[in-house]
Amino acid sequence: MQEKKRTIVVTSALPYANGDIHIGHLVEYLQTDFWVRFQRMRGNDCVYVCADDTHGTPIMIRARKEGRSPEDLVAEMRERHVRDFADFQVSFDNYYTTNSPENKAFCEDIYAKLDAAGALLREDVTQLWCPKCGMFLPDRFVKGTCPHCGKEEQYGDSCENCGATYSPSELKDAHCATCGSRDLESRATQHVLFDLAKFKEYLRGWLGDHTPPDVAKKLQEWFGEDQTLLPWDISRDAPYFGFGIPGLPGKYFYVWLDAPVGYLASLRNWAEANGRSFDALWQNPDVERYHFIGKDIVRFHCLFWPAMLHAAGYQGPTKVFVHGFLTVNGEKMSKSRGTFVNARTYLDHLDPAFLRYYYACKINSTTDDIDLNLDDFAQRVNSDLVGKIVNLASRGAQMLSKRLDGRLGRMDEEGRALLESARSRSEAIAALYEARKFSQVPVEVCRIADAANEYFDRHAPWKLVKENPESARPILTSTLNLFRVMAVYLAPILPVVAKKAAALFGEPDFTWESVMRSVEESPIGQYEYLATRVDPDAVQAMIEAGRPKDAEPSPSQTAASPAPASTGGGEPSSAPAKPQIQFPAFDAVDLRVGLVESCRAVEKSKKLVRFELDCGALGHRTIFSGIRSAYPDPSVLDGKQVVFVANLAPREMKGVGISEGMVLTGGDPATGLAVLTTLAPVRPGDPAC
Repeated sequence: MQEKKRTIVVTSALPYANGDIHIGHLVEYLQTDFWVRFQRMRGNDCVYVCADDTHGTPIMIRARKEGRSPEDLVAEMRERHVRDFADFQVSFDNYYTTNSPENKAFCEDIYAKLDAAGALLREDVTQLWCPKCGMFLPDRFVKGTCPHCGKEEQYGDSCENCGATYSPSELKDAHCATCGSRDLESRATQHVLFDLAKFKEYLRGWLGDHTPPDVAKKLQEWFGEDQTLLPWDISRDAPYFGFGIPGLPGKYFYVWLDAPVGYLASLRNWAEANGRSFDALWQNPDVERYHFIGKDIVRFHCLFWPAMLHAAGYQGPTKVFVHGFLTVNGEKMSKSRGTFVNARTYLDHLDPAFLRYYYACKINSTTDDIDLNLDDFAQRVNSDLVGKIVNLASRGAQMLSKRLDGRLGRMDEEGRALLESARSRSEAIAALYEARKFSQVPVEVCRIADAANEYFDRHAPWKLVKENPESARPILTSTLNLFRVMAVYLAPILPVVAKKAAALFGEPDFTWESVMRSVEESPIGQYEYLATRVDPDAVQAMIEAGRPKDAEPSPSQTAASPAPASTGGGEPSSAPAKPQIQFPAFDAVDLRVGLVESCRAVEKSKKLVRFELDCGALGHRTIFSGIRSAYPDPSVLDGKQVVFVANLAPREMKGVGISEGMVLTGGDPATGLAVLTTLAPVRPGDPAC
């Protein structure tokens, strides 16, 4: 175990206040959160700060269209961003804003120091002027035809169609975005530029030690003998929403200057509120400072930003961690296909733990893009997280509570050996978190889960507890201790699941050292459901909710639940026939075989029975069924193999619990029902058809 504790400052790139957080953004914030939570579990002093990026022309244009002030707009967007991040369990220590007094003070201080160091140039640049509006036109105040792909009505800085960047003067058919005038003039105006070329040698040496190898290699292309680092324009003309440049009326700091300065402002705001020293955190060379960013903003963070900090006498980042983009189903996110999903749209339909787990399965330390394949998303969460990991706790804790007074005993020798093997992975898994190789963490945890499930199934405690209850206690104790270790390992990824797991064992929040503790001969708490299965209907509903209202209907249809099967013979059923469906709708229903561990009447209910099913690789399921009238003694179904719907969304049954599927029956509810059972032995969990 590590001994020396570290002090670490972590940032994520600042989301722009002109739009909502979406699932593409979350690739960055969730992986940062995994890393930060891991550092805290290790006992390190880790401060995670971020802020809304609030300045610039797009904010000003949107506020003008909506008839309100930019300040009002960015305040509202910050509230929405804070809410979405909180609901995705992102653990910022401070989420601030660049439209703050601290940020203004830092911008002015850095500007003055750059000027004193001779790092600033003042040059005339050519800008478009609108005589009708009587003003210079910032990039987004100009529209025209893209000079690269010919797409009309593109802004003056970049094309939304082909992604090309250019200057407003390069647009074809350029016109004022405010008044529509095409009678634009080119005029000279003085701007302030940062002389990046002065820091060429500094940056050449800095890149190799502070950026990933592939990023450093790409940026080194700027440092050849025939390459020149051009001055960077850090000013904009009025009108502009931002901070005015001292001593230069009508000139404002370009948003890309004050945005990264927002890291410093957010840290200072947090430090002053918490009795800490900003200088002791940012200016201390012994403190580690890390930026998590996307590969689209590398040149700002790995050229302009470190050079600017160096020239102004500020410490730079220890490392800049760079990640790739998100695709959905192998393609760029698309509003028309419903795959450009806002965070809030996702949260309206699905558990945030699902996406946290799936992203952890995909993200590593490279700049490669990751793909959110929605079929794989549902399968991996259902099979691994719910079927292998969470169901161990569900099966073990509920059996212990129902049959063995909810008290852990001593582990058996085999279980203790499995636990020691799981503990032996502690430092290897810690190294994966440290290196941001998150995709390997679930792999390691699932190896533990596979061994634990094999142990559990081989010893069959659901049988032991009927024959000799005390013989089941060591098995359940070992199983729950194995689950507990997995919950510790997954705590940075699944903090809410880990918190519930800790409460089950009567513990405070887990630390990394919690792995080394065994829990024996003590009571467990009341089991609280840790995760339910991904409902394909909910995924489809999320996609449909994200599609524009005027988009073509999606070819994918929500599957209908099957009608109860008929037993055949006798009088015609009084149940009316349901509308005809096509085969794809039926094929979407996942029918499986489950072994009935027990079937009992539900107290205080005249209709319900409770099935406890062994579903093989799918884990344990509790399913309620309204068939009590057909089975006065439901225990006659113990040991039977029944057919159940495995992908039916869990349903809260008022006063009794959650039903995790549907056991199929045949017959007419008015005249009698029978549970569908298999004619020959089948492995639990196997498909029923």
